[in-house]
Amino acid sequence: MNDFRIERDSMGELKVPAAALYGAQTQRAVNNFPISGLTMPRQFIRALGLIKSAAAQANADLGHLAKNKAKAIRKQAERVAAGEFDKQFPIDVFQTGSGTSSNMNANEVIAHLCAAAGTKVHPNDDVNNGQSSNDVIPTAIHVSAALTVSEQLLPALAHLKATLDRRAKELKKVAKTGRTHLMDAMPVTFGQELGGWAAQIRSNIERLSDALKRMHKLPQGGTAVGTGINADARLGAKICAELTKMTKVKFESVDNFFEGMSSQDVAVELSGQLKTLAVSLMKISNDLRWMNSGPLAGIGEIELPALQPGSSIMPGKVNPVIPEAMTMVCAQVIGNDATVTIAGQSGNFQLNVMLPVVALNLLQSIEILTNAVRLLADKAIAGFTVREDRIKQALDKNPILVTALNAVIGYDKGAATAKQAYRQGRPILDVALETTGLSKDKLKKLLDPMALTKGGVHGGSAGG
Repeated sequence: MNDFRIERDSMGELKVPAAALYGAQTQRAVNNFPISGLTMPRQFIRALGLIKSAAAQANADLGHLAKNKAKAIRKQAERVAAGEFDKQFPIDVFQTGSGTSSNMNANEVIAHLCAAAGTKVHPNDDVNNGQSSNDVIPTAIHVSAALTVSEQLLPALAHLKATLDRRAKELKKVAKTGRTHLMDAMPVTFGQELGGWAAQIRSNIERLSDALKRMHKLPQGGTAVGTGINADARLGAKICAELTKMTKVKFESVDNFFEGMSSQDVAVELSGQLKTLAVSLMKISNDLRWMNSGPLAGIGEIELPALQPGSSIMPGKVNPVIPEAMTMVCAQVIGNDATVTIAGQSGNFQLNVMLPVVALNLLQSIEILTNAVRLLADKAIAGFTVREDRIKQALDKNPILVTALNAVIGYDKGAATAKQAYRQGRPILDVALETTGLSKDKLKKLLDPMALTKGGVHGGSAGG
């Protein structure tokens, strides 16, 4: 019994670990949901602390909470937000669908800390004043996701884009074989290729930034079912103003509490944008893997930084580990989006009942994308080297360069020339000298890979 104390709630008495800062309702949830060992994410707990602090100040300003209690709650809630007590949030993610247990976990921890510091507050009547789990938890999803995207993911993406832009500028005069269907095609420059990747990242930044506008609208103030029962009608807006002051992110009340509490459409939208980002990063990572492949039997255009041995049995083997890690992150994010989508469908009448799993998957996607994006920028893209000799060799033998002669010799003669070059394994210039009747100087000009990366028509009329 020395390891436990007795706590009481509306259902009776319960043993709680003696050192625990939480109370009976949290312990009941710990007992009821021994499912995964996964607890609510750090950023979600941060959001809960911020919301409790903002609510205490708002209630005090509106005359619904004694100022000494509000001050005590704010101080301890902000310690919760800062991460001092994350181990006091032991409830499994797979719990009651409203997240009531996690809301009460926060209320109990803050109340316990207040009491230990000399101010007695009630977890429901004071810490949860004017609130319900049904508006707190959806608000915490919005606040945690909005802050994590704006503070972490968007800066990471900006860093990746800057890295791509820098490498594109460095390599703008290096022509290489373009590829469609994984087959040789007309030339492009590395600058153009990396510029395409940078544009993908820019578009994803724009998509995420647009989705954040709706993430900044909070359902706090709707309380139990969206009507705002037991809360001052001004409370939601006051809490948003306090959160804005605390985070420097402009939060405001959602236009309709019933929408904000009964659906998770905004979370589904943001998750969809994270999925789109994952699709873009998967494409970029796989391009890097192909370009690095070989180094002898593959494409072998670039060498990614050698970071670790690639085999336990094949000495000297080095693998593209960062792009591979990125592709696994992308697969996880795409799967997380499927979970968020299914959870988003589970709004029954006035409440969505899969809120904790929305929070888990949404915040995990943001976190792992943030971390992997920085690794991709710093440990793959920033440091890869170009194998210009290999690239030149492939360009010289690329029969598809004959496309540039279409306007001069026509498609049929061009196809025959390309096929002969393929068959004989000879440079297209040498074969075209025999099949086209054009001079070497003329062919060199028409088949110049760098000139061909600029597009347009490079010859005269057919037969000229």
